[in-house]
Amino acid sequence: HENAFTGTIPSSLGQLTALGTLDLYDNSLNGTIPDDLGRLTELTYLGLFNNAFTGTILSSLGQLTALGTLDLSTNTLNGTIPSSLGHLTGLNFLGLYDYALTDPIPVHLGLLTKFTLLSLRDNALTGTIPDDLGLLTALQVLALYTNALNGTIPDDLGLLTELTYLALHTNAFTGTIPSSLGRLT
Repeated sequence: HENAFTGTIPSSLGQLTALGTLDLYDNSLNGTIPDDLGRLTELTYLGLFNNAFTGTILSSLGQLTALGTLDLSTNTLNGTIPSSLGHLTGLNFLGLYDYALTDPIPVHLGLLTKFTLLSLRDNALTGTIPDDLGLLTALQVLALYTNALNGTIPDDLGLLTELTYLALHTNAFTGTIPSSLGRLT
């Protein structure tokens, strides 16, 4: 990481099936993220943030079931969060911020109960916060600010007793702040 790499990620990296960490953040890599990375089933860390990748988040990343950290932030990816990411049950860090992600926050993210950090900030996400995010009882950081989210803040967020950072500003929320958030200490 923190080199001056340019160009694309070679699809041949998908042949490194015993690889545990792929850390290429903070470079000038571009193009699409190769679908072949979905074959790196031993990967526990995938850090591709702060590059210039384009395209969408690949559904094949849902095959990386050993992942603990997935950070694709600060690229120019767009589209939606694929439902296949719901298969990453060991994931504790998901960084998908500084994008142009659209559509609602997927309910399947509530299945990822080992999350300690979920950052979807600075996107164009719409709809409401799913009640299922209240199932993320290990969550310490929830950053959903600067999106187009609306509706009310779910009472179920009060179940996130490990939460130390909650940022919801710069959205279109309405209603009252749930009293259940008072349980967050």
